[in-house]
Amino acid sequence: MVKVSIIGATGYVGLELVRLLAGHRQAEFVYLSSQSYEGQDIADLYPSLKGTISHKLVAMDVEKFAADSDVVFTSLPHGASDVVIPQLVDAGVKVIDMSGDFRYDDVKVYEKWYGTTHSRPDLLKVSVYGLPERHRESIKAAKLVGNPGCYTTCSILSAAPLLDAGLVSHDNIIIDAKSGVTGAGAKPSTGSHFCEVDESMKAYNVAKHRHTSEIEQELSKAAGEEVLVSFTPHLLPIKRGIFATLYLNLLPGVTAKEIRAAYEKAYADEPFVTLMPEGTLPEIKHVAGSNRCAIGFVVDERLHRVVVCAVIDNLIKGAAGQAIQNMNLMFGLEETAGLPMAGLYL
Repeated sequence: MVKVSIIGATGYVGLELVRLLAGHRQAEFVYLSSQSYEGQDIADLYPSLKGTISHKLVAMDVEKFAADSDVVFTSLPHGASDVVIPQLVDAGVKVIDMSGDFRYDDVKVYEKWYGTTHSRPDLLKVSVYGLPERHRESIKAAKLVGNPGCYTTCSILSAAPLLDAGLVSHDNIIIDAKSGVTGAGAKPSTGSHFCEVDESMKAYNVAKHRHTSEIEQELSKAAGEEVLVSFTPHLLPIKRGIFATLYLNLLPGVTAKEIRAAYEKAYADEPFVTLMPEGTLPEIKHVAGSNRCAIGFVVDERLHRVVVCAVIDNLIKGAAGQAIQNMNLMFGLEETAGLPMAGLYL
C-alpha cells in the first residue's frame, strides 16, 4: 500500500484527490490537512463522501507528514508550495505538487510570470513536469513532480504531436481556451459568483495568463526551438471542463491524413487520450468526470490551417486525476489504477 497524505484536502482539487484515492485499492490515507477545518471529519464537511471515507482533518505538520507518508500531495496556492515543498523533499518523501512552483525548467521564466522570487531554484533541476504522455520515464524516477495546469495539459496534448512530426509552423500558434468555474478554485470571489457567470462568458488575463509560459516551455521542447503562443482563456458558466481550440498553420503539402497519422503515432497506446473519429469533434460532456483527454481536428484547406479541438475535465485530467496517474508511475503501479475510464456524460 502507498501511504498518502494531502496538504490542502478541502479545496476543489484536494476534494477530488480524496474522492478518487478513496477508490484506489493500493492507496491508504495517512493525513488529510486543512487550515480552515482542522478537527472536522471530511465527510461531515462534504457529505458526498459519507459511506466512502471518514477521516479527521488535521493541521499541517510537515515533519510528521514526511515521516509517516510515502507520498504527499500538496494542493496549496502558488508561493505557499514554494515554502512547504523544500522541507518535504529534504526529508526524503516523494511529493506531487499541484501549484505552478515546480513546473519550470528555468527559474527566470517562473519569476517573470509569477512575479515572485523562487526560494529553492535548485529543486527545479530535479523536479519533473508531470505530463505522463510526454515525460513518463522521468516521472517514474522522480521524487518531486510539478503537476501541470489544466489549460496546459489540454493545449500541450493537442499541439505537441504536430510539432514532433514537423507538420506545422512554429509561428502564429493561437490557443482559444475555455474553463469551467471550478478552475477558479473554491475560495469565493466576485468574478466567480453565480450571478456573475450565469448566462455569460468572458475572457480574462488576455496575453498574460501564467499558463502561457508552461505551454511555451513544453511546445518548445517538441519543436526543438523557442515557440511563442497567443493564449486566451475564457470562463464558461459550467462547473467543470476545459475546451481548447488551437489554430496551427500547416507546412506546405501537409495533408489531413498526415495529421491523423501523427496523432495516432503519439497516442495509440495512451490509456487516457482519445483521438476522435474522422469528421467528429469532442465535447466537454464526453470527458467530464474522467481522466481522459479527447482530441479532434479539421483541416481548413482554404487557409491551409489545422483547427484542433480538445477537451478535459479540469479537476481530473487537469489536476487530481493526473496527479494520481503520476503517483501510480512513481510507485510502479498500474498507470490507470484508481482512475475512472468513462466520463459522466449527463
